[in-house]
Amino acid sequence: GRGPLTGCERWRRAVAQRGPFPLPSSPRTAFPSSAELGGTTGGGGRGGGGGPGAGRGGRGDEISGRRAWRQRGGCAGGRAEGGGGRGGEGGGGGEAPRGGSVSQCNISLKKQRSRSIFSTLFCCFRDYNVEPPSTNSTSALPPLVEENGGLQKPPAKYLLPELTASDYGKKCVVIDLDETLVHSSFKPISNADFIVPVEIDGTIHQVYVLKRPHVDEFLQRMGELFECVLFTASLAKYADPVADLLDRWGVFRARLFRESCVFHRGNYVKDLSRLGRELSKVIIVDNSPASYIFHPENAVPVQSWFDDMTDTELLDLIPFFEGLSKEEEVYSMLHKLCNR
Repeated sequence: GRGPLTGCERWRRAVAQRGPFPLPSSPRTAFPSSAELGGTTGGGGRGGGGGPGAGRGGRGDEISGRRAWRQRGGCAGGRAEGGGGRGGEGGGGGEAPRGGSVSQCNISLKKQRSRSIFSTLFCCFRDYNVEPPSTNSTSALPPLVEENGGLQKPPAKYLLPELTASDYGKKCVVIDLDETLVHSSFKPISNADFIVPVEIDGTIHQVYVLKRPHVDEFLQRMGELFECVLFTASLAKYADPVADLLDRWGVFRARLFRESCVFHRGNYVKDLSRLGRELSKVIIVDNSPASYIFHPENAVPVQSWFDDMTDTELLDLIPFFEGLSKEEEVYSMLHKLCNR
């Protein structure tokens, strides 16, 4: 009996029957929670978990999430650290100082920068938890990968020069530097054996170097028995002057540095097959299993050394190497050593 319905009346009836039409979601308005950003969501408000101000805590979490989503930084979220509450008041209870998260962020950045300097210069700050290459793969070794992700060109020739007449018939021993023969630090060491100036990013840093006990006797005897090669994943601008001071007898026939390593799964690996020596006559002495992950059967593992002046590991290894130098191949004795 009423005439045709107007547009507004039709819309009201449709809403009454079907409910409100859902608003289209936009990726610009979808914000992750504090938990998704790596934080911990507080119970809310100044009272922490469920106390007074709990309702305000949820709002604080939403605000902190939105701020963090916009900033996208490692310390994003402004003052809303801890998730709940306003400006970091929630979380574990109690009111956090307003500048707390900023100061913690600055400390974190300083630690990261300090650690990056160490890891840039030395090899000993790398992650050594690396899985061996798959034995089921068709290729024996993975491709050579640089730090920037590009493929390295395979070496045009082997890493080592031809054997000299004085080393003919000797086995090749590859010896690591850091935590195997010496320990280095940017912090002043009162009893340092060497102090080596190293330039990093335009700034000269003093590197304090401690020699491992009995390293002199070890190197001299190894030089008599083997062709000795220094192979370190550290940078040459640090390791080369250290080797000059350490090797007063010219034991090392060659020195290989980081650029001679293979970058594999976040670690610098010393690929012994690239040396140009018969693998059955090559030994590697290293404190890091990741360094010889391609050839563990050629390794003489040693304990990492830092400052224990009562250490005798290098001295204890001399008789073993004297016997190994007389063997036809290295695998039998190395297998016995690993099974002790």
